Amino acid sequence: MRENVRPGGWTVHYIAYMLVSMMLHGSSSPKRPNLGLSRHELALVVISMIWGATFLVVHLAMRHCGPLFFVGLRYVTAGVISLLVFRGALAGLTRRELGAGIAIGIAIFLGYGLQTFGLQSISSSKSAFITALYVPMVPLLQWLALRRPPLPMNLIGIAFAFVGLMFVAGPEAGSLSMSPGEVATLLGAVAIAAEIILISRFAGQVDLRRITTVQLLAAGLLSLLMMPVVGEGLPAFSWVWLVAAVSMGAASILIQFTMNWAQKAVSPTRATLIYASEPVWAGIVGRMAGERLPGPALLGAALIVLGVIVSEWKLSSGKPKGTRASRPLDSILE
Repeated sequence: MRENVRPGGWTVHYIAYMLVSMMLHGSSSPKRPNLGLSRHELALVVISMIWGATFLVVHLAMRHCGPLFFVGLRYVTAGVISLLVFRGALAGLTRRELGAGIAIGIAIFLGYGLQTFGLQSISSSKSAFITALYVPMVPLLQWLALRRPPLPMNLIGIAFAFVGLMFVAGPEAGSLSMSPGEVATLLGAVAIAAEIILISRFAGQVDLRRITTVQLLAAGLLSLLMMPVVGEGLPAFSWVWLVAAVSMGAASILIQFTMNWAQKAVSPTRATLIYASEPVWAGIVGRMAGERLPGPALLGAALIVLGVIVSEWKLSSGKPKGTRASRPLDSILE
């Protein structure tokens, strides 16, 4: 395992460099440079890869600390780093940005907090399966909250991806008993779906640096403030939870900033299809850690990728190329 540390660290730095390059210099590249994906969608693919590694990390950290403490430390760390990095832009914070950031922060707090709480009593595969229920939730919420019915091919892609997620999780993950851990994870899936909708609702209307900082701090502080309410105490010191929370906090800045940036041009349903690849990357990380991927999981991964591809088939219609990816969100909402 030690032999993988240095290459992994190099990969994180390269991923960060690639994402920043796409955001700052994307105008010099084609709208859809590879595999029919825009640079916004490619950025979401990359952060889904990062997400895929977090299930194993969180599962290990939960052996040494409580869920609220871990989520709180992770996001407060991310928020403090954001304050330092974006300090020059924070003076212009508006009420709209503050309100939007707090709303998204609450969704993050509920999503990750409930998911992490569930991981204390259920397996990571079952957690991944239940969390995946946010995939079919997003198109419905997009229709209800944003009044934007998803396109038919998006719905077909969602169906492929969701079936694929069930195969990835495995048959044992589908045997639900509605235990407290499972119920908490299900509610966390609802919160994750709400977070995606909220990001799309405010994307393009706020400063990315300010709203990212606010939502990170809101999620972290809410988690820490809830600790005495639910009776969770401070854990004994462990390098495991410290390194995990700080490293994931740094990654959280990259993840949330990228989501806020990319969802200006990517619909919630389309973004969800890309996020659905998270368990695929989690399986790859697990395989690198020594776990063996069963046949059904490989089939599930193929179905998830197929879902993303199928959702793009509508681009071959008579519409101008790249219209959906480059159209401002405000004109879509009207």
